[in-house]
Amino acid sequence: MHSTSVFPCPEPDVVVVGESIIDIIHMAGGLVGFPGGSGMNVAFGLGRLGVGTAFLTALGRDEHSKSIQRHLKAAGVQLLPGSEHLRRTSTAQASLGSDGSAEYEFDLEWSLPHIAPTFLPKVLHTGSLASFVEPGASSVRSLLELFAGRCLITYDPNIRPTLLQDHAETLKTFERLVALSTVVKLSAEDAGWLYRQKSCHDVGRRVLELGAELAVITDGAAGSHLRSRTAQIDVPAAQVVVKDTVGAGDAYMSSLIAGLLVDPERDFGYDKLSRLGTAASLAAAITVGRHGAEPPTRTELNQSLEELNQSLDLAAVSRKNSDD
Repeated sequence: MHSTSVFPCPEPDVVVVGESIIDIIHMAGGLVGFPGGSGMNVAFGLGRLGVGTAFLTALGRDEHSKSIQRHLKAAGVQLLPGSEHLRRTSTAQASLGSDGSAEYEFDLEWSLPHIAPTFLPKVLHTGSLASFVEPGASSVRSLLELFAGRCLITYDPNIRPTLLQDHAETLKTFERLVALSTVVKLSAEDAGWLYRQKSCHDVGRRVLELGAELAVITDGAAGSHLRSRTAQIDVPAAQVVVKDTVGAGDAYMSSLIAGLLVDPERDFGYDKLSRLGTAASLAAAITVGRHGAEPPTRTELNQSLEELNQSLDLAAVSRKNSDD
């Protein structure tokens, strides 16, 4: 265990626990490094949406760490004490496909300091490599066990198959964490890798059977499916010219968490699922419409929502006039 860390003041609404990585992307002008990692992206996205956010991660004391910390500070995210304890900050070589999709080759180390929390956040979020790679994964699970039933817990497995060779063990870990979570978001690719014989809808039902209250499955341009015990909805993806897909799922997750804070009641009915899914889909669309993991600000997302509502109102008026 590393040195004890405590949550800072002022108390943030959300605590994100996850990996921070420098994505080294091969571009026309050569290699370019960008702050990344699913946990870091979600924390950054929440900060951009104006959500008070603290981040527990694993960094070295090097230039990569300084770059990540500057990035987080720009969004108003608090880095929790004890996060700088690695020999060096982790990296990932990222290659972009012709469709904007990214593939990664990781040089990753993941561990966590011992944590002595002094308050309950409204939401605790974790996922991706942080929930699977030891020794940090065991600390993440212990933290979720500590907070389960005491605050909202959100989880996104964000599967990286090249680092998770043992399918049975990964599935076991995933299901243990789902049982501790309130909301679980996974991509169609995650669902297909974890449950090879199940449809996305079957995977959503399985997540609820394990104890989660809301299951969300995203499927890129095909949209997303949200399912609770009382309602389900398919939300179409917003139309956008894709620059690249880096950080799209994390932007969706950030918006989903922000929406849960606005309406924290656990009544996951149709209208609430529609609001959550629509905003999150727009956040992802804004992100894929520009290069890199560049999620929307609160102003940008609100403007996008307003434009969508106006277009729906106009469509409703047009239908009424044609009916008349």
